[in-house]
Amino acid sequence: MNNEIMRKIPKIDEVLQEQCLFEYIKELPKALVLDSIREEIANLRNEISKADDSYVLDYDKLLANILSKIQKKKQLSIRKVINATGTVIHTNLGRSKLSYEASKAALNSATSYSNLEYDLSKGSRGLRHSHVEYILKKLTGMEAAMVVNNNAAATMLTLSAMGYGKEMIVSRGELVEIGGSFRIPDIMKQSGCSLKEIGTTNKTKLSDYELAIDDEKTAALMKVHTSNYKIVGFTEDVSLDELVKLGEEKSIPVIYDMGSGLLIDLSKYGLSEPTVLDAVNSGIDLALFSGDKLLGGPQCGIIIGKAIFIDKLKKHPLARALRIDKMTLASLEVTLRTYLDEDKAKDEIPTLKMITSKPETIKTKAEKLEQELNLIDGVSAEVVETKDQIGGGSAPTTYLDGYGVSIVHNKLTPEKIERKLRSFRIPIIARINKDKLIFVLRTVDDDEIEVIKDAIKEL
Repeated sequence: MNNEIMRKIPKIDEVLQEQCLFEYIKELPKALVLDSIREEIANLRNEISKADDSYVLDYDKLLANILSKIQKKKQLSIRKVINATGTVIHTNLGRSKLSYEASKAALNSATSYSNLEYDLSKGSRGLRHSHVEYILKKLTGMEAAMVVNNNAAATMLTLSAMGYGKEMIVSRGELVEIGGSFRIPDIMKQSGCSLKEIGTTNKTKLSDYELAIDDEKTAALMKVHTSNYKIVGFTEDVSLDELVKLGEEKSIPVIYDMGSGLLIDLSKYGLSEPTVLDAVNSGIDLALFSGDKLLGGPQCGIIIGKAIFIDKLKKHPLARALRIDKMTLASLEVTLRTYLDEDKAKDEIPTLKMITSKPETIKTKAEKLEQELNLIDGVSAEVVETKDQIGGGSAPTTYLDGYGVSIVHNKLTPEKIERKLRSFRIPIIARINKDKLIFVLRTVDDDEIEVIKDAIKEL
């Protein structure tokens, strides 16, 4: 019986003649439409093979499944989502958002020729690092700077150039995993240098560094900012100032992997992360940090330091393999220029604007959404207080006071609403807390309020 049903399965050419597919065949690559048809016919064959004699082939259902699959394939894999979680630097949602001017610079660089490696004044080959090195030197006061494609790359390059075949001394309490199972010890191993662990997980003393130094083997002293966790209680560590002083006494360079690159002091907003200027003022030899995250630019790894060491890094073979692309470079330059005016940076760089947003401003936005949602049949909305996070491995114990809107639907559970919201043309990612779905407004733009309202209407 199953063989008879199998023979009724339409051929691909027959399905292609269906009028409902004509629009997609004109609009999309034919291969995409064919793949959708083949996949659904394969699913149908599998379904029939497991069915009993009562099975009836539903051609309309087959067409509906094909159309649904085409719709999904039509959408780009990476697309805009609305972040209603309240986590500002959401690692899974693309981390930091670029400012309008920075994104415009990236687009201009991508769609036209540029002087990426051309010196317009001399009419000869130029250096791509020069576009941002001058502004990094101005902002930090350091002698030199360079940029690679992310902070893990900055760490890899620095360790390879500074410590190949030698030892790097690091506290056990700073042997972090930076995400995606990438660990500092593994990066050191790949860089060709040896890790020399000192101290214990909770206690490292200056004497531990002193005893570990070997005049022949030690390449550098390394400090890693443990930005994504905190060790509290019976603890002790060595300050950056103390480590730099020891390095100077022993003529050994000190490297500081900061993780996030905070260029301005945000302590009055409850953020107690060290700033880049704190590192510079300590007399550090090299400091490494991310260009996105707290800095709020594109993903890249920034290295600042003494010219003698930066020059060494620039000449290393890995520098070319890890170099920054033109779009990232263009948007980074605009982002860094914005920092020349601190107030402007807080207003124009989305990450800083969200972190420094006043609770009352967020509450006004929440009240507007609450009013809109309460007009929808079957929905009950309420403004609620929230505790928002920085994210991106920064300030894990810091929570920002904010506001959101919780909703209850008379027919749908919070879990079903959450799933439906993720399936919309512009997916909406929200929180679930205590049997209520919550839109946290710190990370929602004003023009996204209307999108959320329309999505709830469609439930």
